[in-house]
Amino acid sequence: MKQLILIFLILFLTTTTQAQVLKQVKKLNSASSSASPLFSEEDAAKAIKEALKNGVSHGVKVLSQKDGYYGNKEVKIPFPQDAKTMEKKLRQVGMGKKVDDVVLSINRAAEDAAIAAKDIFIEAIKNMSIVDATKIVMGEKNAATNYLKKTTSEKLYVKFKPIIEKSLQKVNATKYWKDMISTYNKIPMVKKMNPDLTDYVTRKAIKGLFVMIAKEEAKIRIDPIARTSDILKKVFK
Repeated sequence: MKQLILIFLILFLTTTTQAQVLKQVKKLNSASSSASPLFSEEDAAKAIKEALKNGVSHGVKVLSQKDGYYGNKEVKIPFPQDAKTMEKKLRQVGMGKKVDDVVLSINRAAEDAAIAAKDIFIEAIKNMSIVDATKIVMGEKNAATNYLKKTTSEKLYVKFKPIIEKSLQKVNATKYWKDMISTYNKIPMVKKMNPDLTDYVTRKAIKGLFVMIAKEEAKIRIDPIARTSDILKKVFK
């Protein structure tokens, strides 16, 4: 019965104002044959937020571990696309190890910085209105991911860039990059290059975060095992 009511909740919550949303939820609850409402509008919003917090926390945790980026083909940060000519030329002259060192180190930097994203995501979820929460439930399979992209991307970049820069130095990526650029630029007849490594890794690291958030969102929508608390069971059963 709860599952049926939740389906009706999702179908009916097509309004654009919070007052209208609350009215529809209350109407569904009052129409229930139960002695008390199955769940309130606050319950529904709280459950959605909790599910998203769980997903975000897990996704960030996975990426911040060793090989969180480097060992995952979906999010592994490759050699900069605008420096592919440089990569090819360096491999041709026996500098493949330097290229590989750069790729490993930039992924290590992303892993080192990933944990900083959690607070930004959590803040965005806490500030989510009941209207936003219900629209996410009834939206596309990546509605929550898109919401977080819209509300956090700029903040993530601002917070991530200095952390990435520090992490690049910490894992020697900056040194490897400078050594490689120096070696490449000494090769006769090549166009001198020096792409902005910090900007590149920052943007790729953030892109990888949203790939993981999308995967976690998919679990929230289809996996009953993910409903580990009373509020999640109350609303999503």
